Amino acid sequence: MRITKLAAFTLAAASVTTPAFAAPASIAGNWKTDDSTSIISFYPCGKSMCGKIAKFLVPEAAGGTRDEKNPDKTKRSRRLLGLPIFWNLTPDGNSWAGKGYTPKEGRNFNADISRDGDILKVKGCVMVFCKTATFTKA
Repeated sequence: MRITKLAAFTLAAASVTTPAFAAPASIAGNWKTDDSTSIISFYPCGKSMCGKIAKFLVPEAAGGTRDEKNPDKTKRSRRLLGLPIFWNLTPDGNSWAGKGYTPKEGRNFNADISRDGDILKVKGCVMVFCKTATFTKA
């Protein structure tokens, strides 16, 4: 009897002190990059979120803008429009963590994305070097 009361008390105490973890705010939709050159569309892909270049806000070169700085020479002729540049984004506390690619530098990075209203903070890190960009709702 005494053990049952102790177990019930422990269970009740744990349920009161355990914090409730809420999923991060949705990042789905279209977002304008901080340099106002493109729109990135975030969308569900499997059990995670992905992001692709949905539209350019500046004129493209004839034949379309290509992935010229990709370290893989076989990918340098692919068009950037429609290219997935974020993938495997999963909830991680108050943000979405996954992988990203920047065609401007031809580099993959660890991505951490958080939303605050109509603002998206996109943090990209390669090793210990990080950069943050601010996207706005398009």
